[in-house]
Amino acid sequence: MLATHEETGTPVAIKYLVHVLGDNASFRAAFRREAELLGEIDDPHVSRLYEYVESADGAAIVMELVNGVSLRQMLREHGPTTPEAALCVLKGSLAGLGAAHRHGVVHRDYKPENVLVTGEGQSKLADFGIATTVGHGTGTVVTGTPRYMAPEQWTGAPATPACDIYAATATFFECLTGRPPYDGANLFVLHDQHANAAIPTDPAPPPVHDLLRRGMAKQATDRPPHALAFLDLLEQVAGAAYGPDWEDRGLRELARRAALLAALWPFPDGTAGGTSFATTTLGDTTADRPGGVLRKRKWSALAAAAIVAALLAGGVGYHYASAAEESPAAGGPATGGPSGTTIAPAVAATPVVATTPAAATTSPGHPTTTATTAPTDPGSTPTKSKSASPSTSPTTTTTSPSPSASTSPSPEPDTTAPDVGTVSAKPAALEPEGCRYGNRISTVVVTVTDDRSGPADLKVNFRYTLGGATSTVTMSSSGGDVFQGTLGPLPSQRTATRIPVSVVATDAAGNSAKSASPAYVSLDNICTPG
Repeated sequence: MLATHEETGTPVAIKYLVHVLGDNASFRAAFRREAELLGEIDDPHVSRLYEYVESADGAAIVMELVNGVSLRQMLREHGPTTPEAALCVLKGSLAGLGAAHRHGVVHRDYKPENVLVTGEGQSKLADFGIATTVGHGTGTVVTGTPRYMAPEQWTGAPATPACDIYAATATFFECLTGRPPYDGANLFVLHDQHANAAIPTDPAPPPVHDLLRRGMAKQATDRPPHALAFLDLLEQVAGAAYGPDWEDRGLRELARRAALLAALWPFPDGTAGGTSFATTTLGDTTADRPGGVLRKRKWSALAAAAIVAALLAGGVGYHYASAAEESPAAGGPATGGPSGTTIAPAVAATPVVATTPAAATTSPGHPTTTATTAPTDPGSTPTKSKSASPSTSPTTTTTSPSPSASTSPSPEPDTTAPDVGTVSAKPAALEPEGCRYGNRISTVVVTVTDDRSGPADLKVNFRYTLGGATSTVTMSSSGGDVFQGTLGPLPSQRTATRIPVSVVATDAAGNSAKSASPAYVSLDNICTPG
């Protein structure tokens, strides 16, 4: 969820613990542990923690908002990078991992999805959801993402920085070549490849072969002892092979690629603001109520955050807590810890949710509820604006010498096309039919209103183009003016493909309208192994 810190104007990202998981004590403890680990790390190459808040109503991590795109999105859209750009990604990643390792934290899930690239080409490490302390063992439980897991990770061995170095190098290989180093058809094959197959180097440029062999060595003891040692080796190789200005060229290339995907940024216009005004606040841990404290900070939700609607529609309606705005009506604060710290109840600014897509306009006869701007005063309640219902058709009564007779003009023909709102497709990334683990279908949703035709009289469908052919899928009303349809399963393509999805609606009079802009669904060309 996107939000802004009211006192400084700093945009942030708020990560909520989903309500179903929040009821589970072990999940809540893991979520709290993620915040504690993040709170120990302060590095420009790691997405910073600002606040952790926990109350009886839920838990939330307030993090630095990185205005950019994930490395996965970049590779999916544009394919392999230049060697200099790939080296810049690896350098930033090693710097962020090194900061974590200095605090005894192993990420354990380094992969392109968890690397964020800014508009300046800088990379930041995110999502410490399964991070743990150095030396902590998982026993028989295997933790990580199979395509990037070090051989010892498959056995549940204690976590070490060498696991992160292996995953970072595997991602480095994918930046250079456009594909992961190993891509077995199932978990057994993939495990065998990581443990026994030769380290792939040939598809990559020769100058970096030694980096690949060192970083993906089968034995953890053969890899660099820590991230900063590997970083020193990278600097030597990059400077010798690509010249003293290699990093400038690499950052420019990453910035260019990120700019091409600016529509996917949280703030596409680049007005994300600063990210260094807030400070970390973590509460003391007690037997009764471990968790965090929000001290005199006010946060308000941005009405444009579509993910808020998705979360709250699923029942995750946590309010953000503010210790400075306690309310007796909410049952009062819970206190814990010898210092009298407070975990505030959720009584602050309520995230404002658009009940229809934000871009939808209001049509006569079908009022549309729209989200208002989040209130500055946390105690106030957002209002909803509704369009006024039209009056009935005018009736003219004429009086003549004969007994009273009334006449009504003939109704005007219906020439107004339906109003088609913003199209959404979730999930926005699919894998081909036949894949076992990934998402293979996406639900396309749109709001359609008309001045005369009700939902039952509207014909709504979505169209998509794949492999040069356009297909049409009928959509049905899922309640009122909301229509939905299913995209997929789809045949495998030779390369990752971005599919535009547009909606066309026709009313009872035959008037048609098309969505102003399409939604996009990415179809991968490889299967998730598990």
